[in-house]
Amino acid sequence: MTPTAPHTTRQTVPTSTYRLQIHGGFTFQDAAAQIPRLADLGVGAVFCSPVLEAAPGSTHGYDVVDHSRISREFGGEEGLRQLADAAHAHGMAVIVDVVPNHMAIPTPIWHNHALWSVLRDGPASPYAAWFDIDAGAERSVLIPVLGRPIGAVLADGELEVTEIDVPQPDGTTVRERVVRYYDHVVPVAAGTEHLGLVDLLERQWWRLAHWKVAADELNYRRFFDVDTLAAVRVEDPEVFTATHATYLRLQREGVIDGYRIDHPDGLADPRGYLRDLSEATGGAWTVVEKILEGDERLPGDFPCAGTTGYDALWRIGGVFQDARGALPLTHLWQEVTGDLRPFEEIAAQSTREIVTTSLWAEVERLTTLAHRICQEDIRLRDTTRRNIFRAVVGMLSQMDRYRAYVVPGEPAPGSERAVLEHAAARAAQEFDADEDTLAALDIVLALACGDEVGSAGRTLAAERREFIIRFAQTCGPVHAKALEDTAFYRYTRFLPVTEVGADADRIGVEPDDLHEHCRSMVRTFPDSLTTLSTHDTKRSEDVRARLTALTEAPEIWAQTVRALRRATAEHRSPRVDGPVELLLWQTLAGTWDLPGSEEPRISPERLEGYLTKAMREAKSHTTWTEQDAEYESAVQELGAAALASEEVQDILTEWTRRTLPSQRAAILGQKLVQLLMPGVPDIYQGNETVDLSLVDPDNRRPVDHDARARMLQRLTDGARPTGVAEEKLWVTRQALHLRRSVPELFQGRGAGYSPVPTTTGHAVAFGRSRGDAPVEVVALATRHPLTLAARGGWDEAAVVLPEGPWVDLLSGADVTGGSAPLASLLTTWPVALLVRPGLADRLEASEQVAAGQKETDR
Repeated sequence: MTPTAPHTTRQTVPTSTYRLQIHGGFTFQDAAAQIPRLADLGVGAVFCSPVLEAAPGSTHGYDVVDHSRISREFGGEEGLRQLADAAHAHGMAVIVDVVPNHMAIPTPIWHNHALWSVLRDGPASPYAAWFDIDAGAERSVLIPVLGRPIGAVLADGELEVTEIDVPQPDGTTVRERVVRYYDHVVPVAAGTEHLGLVDLLERQWWRLAHWKVAADELNYRRFFDVDTLAAVRVEDPEVFTATHATYLRLQREGVIDGYRIDHPDGLADPRGYLRDLSEATGGAWTVVEKILEGDERLPGDFPCAGTTGYDALWRIGGVFQDARGALPLTHLWQEVTGDLRPFEEIAAQSTREIVTTSLWAEVERLTTLAHRICQEDIRLRDTTRRNIFRAVVGMLSQMDRYRAYVVPGEPAPGSERAVLEHAAARAAQEFDADEDTLAALDIVLALACGDEVGSAGRTLAAERREFIIRFAQTCGPVHAKALEDTAFYRYTRFLPVTEVGADADRIGVEPDDLHEHCRSMVRTFPDSLTTLSTHDTKRSEDVRARLTALTEAPEIWAQTVRALRRATAEHRSPRVDGPVELLLWQTLAGTWDLPGSEEPRISPERLEGYLTKAMREAKSHTTWTEQDAEYESAVQELGAAALASEEVQDILTEWTRRTLPSQRAAILGQKLVQLLMPGVPDIYQGNETVDLSLVDPDNRRPVDHDARARMLQRLTDGARPTGVAEEKLWVTRQALHLRRSVPELFQGRGAGYSPVPTTTGHAVAFGRSRGDAPVEVVALATRHPLTLAARGGWDEAAVVLPEGPWVDLLSGADVTGGSAPLASLLTTWPVALLVRPGLADRLEASEQVAAGQKETDR
């Protein structure tokens, strides 16, 4: 049973969204102050990071501690209402980020009053069903916060039993008995207060442990391998109701208009959750953070508008990469690293390491469950735990996507069954002729699919149902941690394809592939989100765009790398490995001074933080839990020396000069494609102009909104863009205003999409229309300008436009339809946004209305 749907529901499909990271340093009130600027930019909705009460000092909001209220640190419910009022007054919707999968285990834990109650009262807690833990036995919840084994901690008297005033959700405090370990406090179960320390510890619903114990014995489901994020069981109707009540109330009251769902693959039944949510929200516009791998598609029976756009991200960027650069970049990788392995082998090794280290506890829990099922069925009883473990690891390691969608009690859909069967087939190849392990693999496959195996009539048994869910929930963490958070940091041949949802082996996407993806979107999820940068991308869209030049000029890049290595030879310790060195040089190239942009090159502090994260995520020589200080110092010394070197500065400045046409074309081209293709385009904060950020927390740095407002004002006052940053802002502004003025050209299945032919592979073009009506908008972008220039330029190349007059909204030029020479169309700009004169007039009229609103704001 789900909460009552809103009394009045209006489905708001945004024309676009603008993502804002809300935190204590940028509150709802600060966001509200930006609404007039975003409206002037043409934004259709403000898209907020999670807004519920988060752990103290949170800079992202994904560490929720209380679902009953809006974060006071972010400005409270009053602040959110102020933001919504400002947005709605400017015709903008409000989209919020929902975190259904997990809650924070904060320090102190009492900030999460639900978890505090479970730790104190065990199964008697009203929140006992909330968390994916076994609260039915003493010492059930592992709390791995001790700096040393508990015996040593006890011997040195580092634990104490004391009383503290525990804050309550209503603002009052309650005096409680607790066990304290420095900043960590945990509650004492009723009736045990009088016991001595050791006896007291033995009688609790929790178990304090050395932090290293978590990798082997953690007994609660978490978000990936983050011990401080405990999974929540929203499949329980009461838990769903309690955790979504605040959102639904605010939607009923007209504050919230739509939702972004964080990590639905972590849930027991993503489809069931989305059905509950759709019913509860009355079908509000909702997108899900589903990472689609390769040609994977979002299941058609998911009741949502689509994904958050990673499937569009890698295709858009890939169109501007030159696939012919893959081989020379591979040769450079082999030269610098000496590694001749294909990426597939690097990924396989990463997976083996992940399942035997950071995710060992999850694999063990799954193995134990399967072994218990076998032991309770006489027909399966001779299947040993060792073989089950090998089979479980084998299947998890061979999954080529985050999960398959199998629901206990329902037949496994053929497409989902195929995913599991293919994983099992690949695993079987690893086991050769080991009949016992192959037999165990057949059992694990059957259990994961919900098939009959062993004695008949047991498919609905509780433990078998649990196996289906747990196997699916374990696949995602293994896939993400092994691929995105390990292998992608090891295989640094070409950084832009080591991105969320991308394929590190695949450089370049043909325009026809992009066109097919866009046509598929119109048929299936036309109002899905599209994106180029998010809070999770490993580098911003502009860093990736700048690095596309490597694929166009791989020989020049190889010469540049060799020059950089010579210039820093005296600072390069033998400890510095080739993969991290290539990562360093590409990072510097992507974040170096860019002519026409006010973005400063990366600072020593930012580079140090990024290199630390990259090294520890790679886990080749150092990790977050086991640091190799000598190795890290060697890499950091090389990075610092490179930034301080005048010779390095000259080398990278020359690289930028020689490849600037490629960098500019990719920056502007991919933005234009994203903004005009099917779907709802999202702009991550600050990325309406050039942004050279790296992975979080670098991409959560403060955004200079005032500078962007001044730049936008200059352009709307009639000034011509003077550099790539202003050019990107103008592309963004014109495209967003167009989408807002004529949404019927871009929204829903009624909006048409069609490739527009060109006579050269150096351009990509497509049109937008009202269904099958004539095309009214054409997006045109240059591809591979360096190789184009080497061939002598556009020559007689043309784009074949529908007959009649056109206007370029970027340059203001009039264009005649038919075979239009690209040499004249793309002389000043590497991109063009062509519309029919009537649309241009309509856009101008809407801008006059907006100007009147702007005067009112003043």
